[in-house]
Amino acid sequence: MRARKILRLTGADTRDFLQGLITNDINKIDQGLVYAAMLTPQGKYLADFFLSADGADVLLDVDAELAEALLKRLTMYRLRAKVEISLTDLAVKRGTGPIPEGALADPRNSDLGWRLIGQDGGEDDSDWAALHVAHCVPQSGIELGPDSYILEMGFEALNGVDFRKGCYVGQEVTARMKHKTELRKGLRVVEITGAAPVGSAITAADKPVGTLFTQAGGKAIAYLRFDRAKGEMQAESAHISLG
Repeated sequence: MRARKILRLTGADTRDFLQGLITNDINKIDQGLVYAAMLTPQGKYLADFFLSADGADVLLDVDAELAEALLKRLTMYRLRAKVEISLTDLAVKRGTGPIPEGALADPRNSDLGWRLIGQDGGEDDSDWAALHVAHCVPQSGIELGPDSYILEMGFEALNGVDFRKGCYVGQEVTARMKHKTELRKGLRVVEITGAAPVGSAITAADKPVGTLFTQAGGKAIAYLRFDRAKGEMQAESAHISLG
């Protein structure tokens, strides 16, 4: 598992503050773990994270490499809101077996098991790469980057966006992509024979088709241009097809 950091948000305005910034409905934390993202005003990805309630506080579980920038961004948006945001020394443990006390089910897909915030981190010996590929789950620093649009990254299928919650930063672009356009690019699970480095270009008939990412068990996550992703494709020496 990539290293994670936990932010704590506390104060009377915490939920209202988050509701105006994140792609999902913060009030869902009353039922369990919430998966969401924060976007630029242009609708592009800044960070994805999990949110959970800790009494009146909210804990935010984010990729460690994004934590500092996210903390600065949240602080910038805080203005006069009664919210305090701090970095904790808590850690994240995850697994796919029986759910331990205090853990919450991963909201992206039931096969991804549970997550537990506490003093100890780590993960069990589940084949996490295979699980991510099987369910086309993108990861920050691999499939997800600053040019990503969350609908192309599959956030709707992963329960990471709510189209009924109202406005948030980047909402207009996301809603327009949902209701007024047909996605022409996005992540797909492909069949792969052989292997190629993450980030390898995918081609078909010598034309660029997309980019290859996480690979496991003869399958991979690929970002594809759908009108060109047909027949046999290549990424270096690997052969790729939609299956």
